[in-house]
Amino acid sequence: MNIQRVRSDLVATERVPGLRDKSLRVVEDGSGHLTVALDPVGAKTGDFVITIETSAARYAAGDYAIATDLTIGGIIDHWSEEHWRA
Repeated sequence: MNIQRVRSDLVATERVPGLRDKSLRVVEDGSGHLTVALDPVGAKTGDFVITIETSAARYAAGDYAIATDLTIGGIIDHWSEEHWRA
Protein backbone atom coordinates (compact mmCIF):
# COMPACT_ATOMS: atom_id res chain seq x y z
CA MET A 1 0.00 0.00 0.00
CA ASN A 2 1.07 3.56 -0.67
CA ILE A 3 0.01 7.06 0.29
CA GLN A 4 -0.91 9.22 -2.69
CA ARG A 5 -2.92 12.37 -3.31
CA VAL A 6 -5.84 12.67 -5.71
CA ARG A 7 -5.00 15.27 -8.36
CA SER A 8 -8.19 15.13 -10.45
CA ASP A 9 -11.03 13.07 -11.84
CA LEU A 10 -10.30 11.22 -15.06
CA VAL A 11 -12.98 11.21 -17.75
CA ALA A 12 -12.71 8.42 -20.31
CA THR A 13 -15.84 7.88 -22.38
CA GLU A 14 -14.62 4.73 -24.15
CA ARG A 15 -13.78 1.95 -21.67
CA VAL A 16 -13.64 -1.82 -21.46
CA PRO A 17 -16.92 -3.28 -20.15
CA GLY A 18 -15.63 -3.90 -16.61
CA LEU A 19 -14.72 -0.23 -16.15
CA ARG A 20 -17.78 1.43 -17.74
CA ASP A 21 -19.45 2.48 -14.49
CA LYS A 22 -16.31 2.87 -12.34
CA SER A 23 -14.85 6.16 -11.11
CA LEU A 24 -11.26 6.88 -12.09
CA ARG A 25 -8.87 9.36 -10.46
CA VAL A 26 -5.44 10.71 -11.34
CA VAL A 27 -3.24 10.23 -8.27
CA GLU A 28 0.22 11.56 -7.48
CA ASP A 29 2.91 9.97 -5.34
CA GLY A 30 5.34 11.88 -3.11
CA SER A 31 7.84 12.34 -5.94
CA GLY A 32 5.25 13.79 -8.33
CA HIS A 33 4.66 10.70 -10.49
CA LEU A 34 1.08 10.57 -11.83
CA THR A 35 -0.94 7.37 -12.31
CA VAL A 36 -4.58 6.38 -12.72
CA ALA A 37 -6.45 4.60 -9.93
CA LEU A 38 -9.87 3.00 -9.72
CA ASP A 39 -11.88 4.77 -7.00
CA PRO A 40 -14.59 2.71 -5.28
CA VAL A 41 -14.55 4.95 -2.15
CA GLY A 42 -15.43 8.38 -3.59
CA ALA A 43 -12.22 10.34 -3.01
CA LYS A 44 -12.17 14.00 -3.96
CA THR A 45 -9.45 16.13 -5.53
CA GLY A 46 -6.84 16.96 -2.89
CA ASP A 47 -7.60 13.99 -0.63
CA PHE A 48 -4.71 11.89 0.59
CA VAL A 49 -5.54 8.24 -0.02
CA ILE A 50 -4.22 4.74 0.53
CA THR A 51 -3.66 2.95 -2.76
CA ILE A 52 -3.37 -0.78 -3.32
CA GLU A 53 -1.32 -2.13 -6.23
CA THR A 54 -0.92 -5.18 -8.45
CA SER A 55 -3.34 -8.11 -8.23
CA ALA A 56 -4.46 -7.02 -4.74
CA ALA A 57 -5.97 -3.93 -6.42
CA ARG A 58 -8.60 -6.12 -8.08
CA TYR A 59 -9.59 -7.57 -4.72
CA ALA A 60 -9.75 -4.07 -3.22
CA ALA A 61 -12.05 -3.05 -6.08
CA GLY A 62 -14.46 -5.76 -4.99
CA ASP A 63 -14.23 -7.87 -8.13
CA TYR A 64 -11.19 -9.89 -9.20
CA ALA A 65 -12.31 -9.64 -12.84
CA ILE A 66 -11.93 -5.82 -12.95
CA ALA A 67 -8.99 -4.69 -15.09
CA THR A 68 -7.04 -2.56 -12.63
CA ASP A 69 -3.63 -2.64 -11.02
CA LEU A 70 -4.18 0.41 -8.77
CA THR A 71 -7.22 0.94 -6.52
CA ILE A 72 -7.93 3.56 -3.88
CA GLY A 73 -8.59 1.59 -0.72
CA GLY A 74 -9.30 4.44 1.70
CA ILE A 75 -9.29 8.18 2.31
CA ILE A 76 -6.81 9.34 4.97
CA ASP A 77 -8.46 11.54 7.60
CA HIS A 78 -5.35 13.32 8.94
CA TRP A 79 -2.23 13.72 6.82
CA SER A 80 -0.19 16.71 5.72
CA GLU A 81 2.04 17.65 2.83
CA GLU A 82 4.94 17.76 5.31
CA HIS A 83 4.59 14.03 6.06
CA TRP A 84 3.98 13.10 2.45
CA ARG A 85 7.01 14.69 0.83
CA ALA A 86 9.42 13.75 3.64
